[in-house]
Amino acid sequence: MEKPFSQACENNKQPIFNALKDLLDEVDSVLEIGSGTGQHAVHFASLKPQLRWQCCDQAEYLPGIQRWLDDAKLHKLPSPQCFEVNSSPWPQGEFQALFSANTLHIMSWPSVEQLFARIAREGQPLQWLWFYGPFNYGGEYTSASNAQFDAWLKNRDPQSGIRDFEAVNTLAENAGFRLHSDCALPANNRLLIWRR
Repeated sequence: MEKPFSQACENNKQPIFNALKDLLDEVDSVLEIGSGTGQHAVHFASLKPQLRWQCCDQAEYLPGIQRWLDDAKLHKLPSPQCFEVNSSPWPQGEFQALFSANTLHIMSWPSVEQLFARIAREGQPLQWLWFYGPFNYGGEYTSASNAQFDAWLKNRDPQSGIRDFEAVNTLAENAGFRLHSDCALPANNRLLIWRR
């Protein structure tokens, strides 16, 4: 199969890494939910070789992720695990941090709620949550381009859409985490960091 490629991942991987690099020194195991192509995993693990980075995604994406991992030849990138938030067992392994990029606006809101409920119930011994993507604040878009993107998302799938920061923060708090930082990143995206 052809190796998948995401231009968005290529554009955002270094800004996300720059925002996380000090925290990445504090952990040795990361669970990535919704790994997509695997580009983030390969980039972060190549720059922080002490990290064991576990990719997860729905079954259809696993062969493409495996292509990226095979080409990278990094020791601490195990094979991706199948994970669908509403039906799959929680990924195997113990992880200190959970990372997810550009997933919450693709998932339905009930699935977002389910993800945080499962983090609370099954996500031990997680100490960090790192979520990247666009968010609304006070029910308002942060840019015209985000408003257009949200309209495109909802036209494609009415259950998707840019999430309100306040609602997601409440889910994280209910799961036992407190906001550590909210970082502005390029293209009107944010990196939300919570700590248990």
